[in-house]
Amino acid sequence: MQASNSENPNYPELVRQIKDWARELGFADARISRAELPAEAGERLVAWLEAGYHGEMDYMARHGQLRVRPAELVPGALSVVSLRMHYWPAEAKSSDAVLANGNAAYISRYALGRDYHKVVRNRLQKLADRLAETIQPLGYRVFTDSAPIAEVALAAQAGLGWRGKHTLLLNKGQGSLFFLGELVTDLPLPPDESEAEHCGRCTRCLDVCPTGAIVEPYTVDARRCISYLTIELKGAIPEPLRPLIGNRVYGCDDCQLACPWNRFAVHTAEPDFAVRHGLDDVSLVELFGWSENEFKTRMAGSPIYRIGYLKWLSNIAVGLGNAPTSDVVIAVLMARADHPDELVREPTRWALARHGVEPG
Repeated sequence: MQASNSENPNYPELVRQIKDWARELGFADARISRAELPAEAGERLVAWLEAGYHGEMDYMARHGQLRVRPAELVPGALSVVSLRMHYWPAEAKSSDAVLANGNAAYISRYALGRDYHKVVRNRLQKLADRLAETIQPLGYRVFTDSAPIAEVALAAQAGLGWRGKHTLLLNKGQGSLFFLGELVTDLPLPPDESEAEHCGRCTRCLDVCPTGAIVEPYTVDARRCISYLTIELKGAIPEPLRPLIGNRVYGCDDCQLACPWNRFAVHTAEPDFAVRHGLDDVSLVELFGWSENEFKTRMAGSPIYRIGYLKWLSNIAVGLGNAPTSDVVIAVLMARADHPDELVREPTRWALARHGVEPG
């Protein structure tokens, strides 16, 4: 379609153009679904919330069924364009090597570069602008992990992949190492067909989870999930779970690393997701020594900035408690043993006790 203000749009051709534009903007793929989900999606959400699996993420309960009703989020919405963008940087040091080194800090590979919220949202807006130049008037809204919308369910319904047993979206040809984004619109775009799931009897993601957070296939208890514990949880990581955290100080990739489909995963070509400040292979001791100013300067533009300096130190203290005992580990912990904030002080003292040291 070339003309704007078209009274009789050729929607199949428009969908083809949307997918072409998406690829030009750096997305790996784009698919279309209706702006509604089956009743079972809402029922599963209610059961998950009633089980308390959302932990302190009150917004999950507050928005309730809005998550599975895009047309209530965007009045008049008829279609959802779901898109994915690869994030794993090719130059990042082997995850297995970092996880095996108790002195290193493991940071989820999606967070090694710039904040994906800004990057993906910017591309989504450019896609929406391109669409608005072609079809007017256009009602729409863009999302990327930024509003109460069931993005995995919608992406699966659109055929962008299927929901794996770890609850993340899986793509048969390219694994799961990508971000999702949505363009919700009032255009009646012809939907793509969904894809059958291909997990079969595999339970590797359940078996490998360090804290047993995947309580059954397709169900995660966030209260045990390392990503929740190190990012969403405002307080310190609960003491019983600390020894299970290992050296994971921001997020966790274990369920994805274990997934057989990720042998087909594709590295990102997006410069904004390249490793910054050597975060793919850095010691716990070095990070724990950062001042607040260093944290703010180096983490500016990073998703890690969002958790704040004190939560950052709190997470690293737990990692140091799990690290091999050494003079340098004890020294950096002692330096913060009397930190004025309990969020840092308590796990630091716990870590020292793990190394057989009383802070005095």
